[in-house]
Amino acid sequence: MVNGYQTLMQAYFKDYPFVESNIQSFNDFVEKSLQLLVDEVGDIVPTIVPQEVESFVIKLKKIWIDKPSIIEADGSKRDVYPCEARLRALTYSSPIYLEVSAYIDDVQRESFVTMIGKLPIMLKSKYCHLHGLKREELIFRGEDPDEAGGYFIINGNERVLITVEDLASNKFFIEKKDIGPSEYVAKVFSEMGSYRIPHTIEQMKDGIFYLTFTRFRRVPLVPVLKALGLIKDQEIVKMICGDKAYDSVFINLYDAAELKSEGDALEYLAKRIGVTQPREVKLEKGGEQLDKYLLPHLGTDSKYRLNKAYNLCKMVRRFLQVSEEGLPLPDKDHYTNKRLKLSGDLLEDLIRTNLRSLVQDVLYNFQRLVKRGKFQSIKIIIRDELLSSNIKSALATGGWTGGRKGISQNMDRTNHLATYSHLQRVVSLLTSTQENFEARALHPTHFGRLCPIETPEGTSIGLRKNMALLCNVSRGDIQEDKVKKALENLGLKVMG
Repeated sequence: MVNGYQTLMQAYFKDYPFVESNIQSFNDFVEKSLQLLVDEVGDIVPTIVPQEVESFVIKLKKIWIDKPSIIEADGSKRDVYPCEARLRALTYSSPIYLEVSAYIDDVQRESFVTMIGKLPIMLKSKYCHLHGLKREELIFRGEDPDEAGGYFIINGNERVLITVEDLASNKFFIEKKDIGPSEYVAKVFSEMGSYRIPHTIEQMKDGIFYLTFTRFRRVPLVPVLKALGLIKDQEIVKMICGDKAYDSVFINLYDAAELKSEGDALEYLAKRIGVTQPREVKLEKGGEQLDKYLLPHLGTDSKYRLNKAYNLCKMVRRFLQVSEEGLPLPDKDHYTNKRLKLSGDLLEDLIRTNLRSLVQDVLYNFQRLVKRGKFQSIKIIIRDELLSSNIKSALATGGWTGGRKGISQNMDRTNHLATYSHLQRVVSLLTSTQENFEARALHPTHFGRLCPIETPEGTSIGLRKNMALLCNVSRGDIQEDKVKKALENLGLKVMG
């Protein structure tokens, strides 16, 4: 019986190694996310162009990486393996190549491939030289054939990217507050691409609902609904209340009774964020703020305004069900409400920020050369050291975007088990100096996902955890069109 169990476990770990989720996350990042990040940047349009041209556009196209290599002092280029990187204190990284085109007056004048930086490569990933090697070949290359990989080599040091546990984005949560002007507070983190905007809905003692996001600080919610195109009071009542009647909704409608049109509501909101220009400018700026920063995961164009209004109404209804009908509060610590950021997701955040820095650097160098009248080619204005040094610095120090620290750590090599433990570590973003009893406690949904025993004593207890032995993290790539079609087939009606 014991031998049969051991054989089963060996077969399982052969197909699903301990760090399979992290390696798959890195592979997905290089194969899919890297190109999406470049597409997200879009076209680079300088504000200052040479006098002889009307328009100048720099387009970033295809991006890809090679396998890790090194350029020696004599200029020769060759492949580098992890063992050599450790011994010579090198960074085990691959060059990132980008196809760039320049369009002058809508005509392509220049197209080339350039190296924009170097990306550290995760050991045993698809882009590592060790990928697919047999046991004898790994020994020949100076590697332990039983090692799982899943870490990076930066300046000869083995560095691990710690998995970060965070609340799921685009989910609606309601909390009860012991102190403050509002008894209940509803929150949603709207995330799309580079946007991650916290939204807060509160009901004050006067019964008015207030919405907070970006520049809008505690603005009444009904004017926002009217600015989004939900003008009629009857429609607002129907969307929020349904078959029931909530007195607080009528109080809110009475408070915003003087706003008779979408324009009036937009002008009112623009005044709240300090726009003092003429009415046309107020309407434009107010609409722009709502389109870009209000629930961006639903869309960032004016055509999505009604969808945003319907979603806000749905949130208010849920809020009222909790505050007035006693509906139970959502459990933030339930693991369906959590998301794990693996190495690929963390690198995506890092590269997104640094790609923006690279674009700003390209624009600065371009405009500086144009002012001097020395501009010849865009090839000379792209510096590959900028991206390389920023990525390397983040992985070497652990300092990440958003002011987070300790994301990258020196790998624990005390023994084989300590190494696996470090590779499977999960860290919460909550500060260890606060109590957060519920977040630290063991939850039934941790079963089979997180180890119930392995957590440190002291201030970080329950906030620093480890994945269970047989835990596997799913990627959760969802095709929205297919989901919408399936829901419509089940009878769901599309509004708007």
